[in-house]
Amino acid sequence: MLFTSPVFLVFMLVVLAVARTPLPWMSKKAFLLVASYYFYASWNPLFVVLLAASTVVDFFAAILMGNAKSTGLRRLLLIVSLCANLGLLGVFKYAVFFSESAEWVAYQFGWNFAAPGWSIVLPVGISFYTFQTLSYTIDVYRGKLAPTRNFVDFALYVSFFPQLVAGPIVRATGFLPQLLEPKRPHGRVLAWGVLLFIVGLFKKVYLADNIFAAVSAKAYSPGAALNAMEAWAGTYAFAGQIYCDFSGYTDMAIAVALMLGFKLPMNFASPYGALGFSDFWRRWHVSLSSWLREYLYIPLGGNRKGLLRTQFNLSLTMLLGGLWHGANWTFVIWGGLHGVYLMAERLARRAFGELWKPTRPIRVLLILLTFHLVCFAWVFFRAEDLAHASRVVQAMFGLGTGGGTVFGRWQGALACLAVGLLVLCHGVSRGKRVEDWVKWSGWKVAAIVAAVMLFLVLTTGGSGAAFIYFQF
Repeated sequence: MLFTSPVFLVFMLVVLAVARTPLPWMSKKAFLLVASYYFYASWNPLFVVLLAASTVVDFFAAILMGNAKSTGLRRLLLIVSLCANLGLLGVFKYAVFFSESAEWVAYQFGWNFAAPGWSIVLPVGISFYTFQTLSYTIDVYRGKLAPTRNFVDFALYVSFFPQLVAGPIVRATGFLPQLLEPKRPHGRVLAWGVLLFIVGLFKKVYLADNIFAAVSAKAYSPGAALNAMEAWAGTYAFAGQIYCDFSGYTDMAIAVALMLGFKLPMNFASPYGALGFSDFWRRWHVSLSSWLREYLYIPLGGNRKGLLRTQFNLSLTMLLGGLWHGANWTFVIWGGLHGVYLMAERLARRAFGELWKPTRPIRVLLILLTFHLVCFAWVFFRAEDLAHASRVVQAMFGLGTGGGTVFGRWQGALACLAVGLLVLCHGVSRGKRVEDWVKWSGWKVAAIVAAVMLFLVLTTGGSGAAFIYFQF
């Protein structure tokens, strides 16, 4: 059930209608839980079993952890939670990847090993809700959070449908307290939700699917023979597509939650206006980058154990962050590249310190440099495999064999223009949110802009394409 589909509109109207009734708050929460499971089951009813299993294990592990008197028992219960969640994630997402990698390594040494011919369907959103439930049990283990004893509240935290399948990754410390008081959003909050939903819908349907997707799909077709211009235009288009697709989903998820009275964390903050890569990861997929920092990078030692250990921690965190995105070596390379970027940036900061204050022109150049290096990394994120990525990279540097016929010149120019405007908007609005722009322009202007966006969405027709991050 996609946010962009008519059936979701009907589903959402029913949910909103029940949310506005005078039913007791506990009954409304139970209804939201059932609705969330129904929403998730619309992809594959069997996936519900995995979601429920993860919920039950972590609910009782946390309660037992809260009652445990010894550190050893608490640690054992945390290990149970880690093994259960990461075990399910490993089987469904990485079993084929690791077995095929083992087969390749065995072949290099002349050993006879054939990987099992598994055909495993990846449950939608499993990476997101796995990290979400793990953050809960880890926080309980650390003593930062008291375990909840209300199963409905915890199950709703895990399965809340707006952000269930593609984030943002919500922390229990931010969501569970919202379940204590009844929610009945007033008209202004509903208006904010509708406005933000239209913005997300415009990003996804009009920009991602209509402007960018056609160019990036043709450029990244495995058999495409690209020249340098097509390789860069196709990569620029993918940069625009993945941002508009993913941030569009996030905008709609936050909007839907807002209309129900809940606040979800921001997940994007003008990432293509970033000054460097530390800044980029404070702006891109914020809920994941903060999760990796708090539950992986800092426990590894962060930057507290010297330069070499810091560089190792950075690289390992980004490699695992890349692997989180997909069971393919291309995602590992993508994460590794960002690890190299971050390490190089840290060394530069160490060398120059606070002595160098960039002027405005230099800041513009730094934004453009950051954006282009991010685009270069996107090649490995988008390519089917390493051989495909290698062909695209070669084409980017003038070693391609194409004759400029993969996509129309005007089609590529439009995608590049749209990306350029996107980077400009991000550079201008580095410290601003949608709310700030609405306050600056006023509600009348915002309503007119939203109406134009909705008109473009409706007249485009839409491709009905799934969100890119559903596959992760």
